[in-house]
This record gives sequence, structure tokens and C-alpha cells, in this order.
Amino acid sequence: QVQLVESGGGLAQAGGSLRLSCAASLSSFTINTMGWYRQALGKQRELVATITRAGSTNFADSVKGRFTISGDNAKKMVYLQMNSLKPEDTAVYYCRVECNNSWGTRLVYWGQGTQVTVSP
Repeated sequence: QVQLVESGGGLAQAGGSLRLSCAASLSSFTINTMGWYRQALGKQRELVATITRAGSTNFADSVKGRFTISGDNAKKMVYLQMNSLKPEDTAVYYCRVECNNSWGTRLVYWGQGTQVTVSP
């Protein structure tokens, strides 16, 4: 059974830092891209950052220069280091994994989400 387990969310003050982690239990799957999305109250889910198996990264303009994403292909984990946090970063953060199973079928999985709250 595929599982994405997120951790590291919580409360931070503006200007502070948090680090999110996501562990993917995906044996026999080939991970293509791992990433983080977020959804603030009353808003649509949006991309925060992604990283490919080759290490290429992509960031939303709103987090460039403040957030970094890293991955460990062997451990099938992805991390999001969030620095210089702003109140507008408050949202539920979701881990997303795009992968191929042993038959080559492309699949997408989401974590359950972890709350990040940034106080002014």
C-alpha cells in the first residue's frame, strides 16, 4: 500500500524557519518527481516546489530565495526547508509524488497534509 507521511509542520513566527519532510513508501516504484503544494483557507491548491529524480528544481515565485527543496532518491524522501517565513505562507502543505509502477504506468500520490501557521 502506497503511503506518503509528512512531518515538520507547526507554528512559526514571521521571519522564522520550518522544515517539512515527506517519506514515501513506494517499493518497486520509480519516482520521477517529488514536491510540495499548499492550500490556504479559501484558496486553491498551488505548487510550492518540486524536484525531479535528476535533481532539477522548480519553485513558485512567491517562495524563491526563501524555500529550498531537496530529495533523497534512495530513501524516497523529500524535504522542504522554509526560511524567512511570512504570514502568507500559512497553509496546509501537501507532499506529492509522481512515479511509475513496475508496469510503467504513471501514478500520482498525495500526502494527508501538514499545517503550517506563521504568526505576524
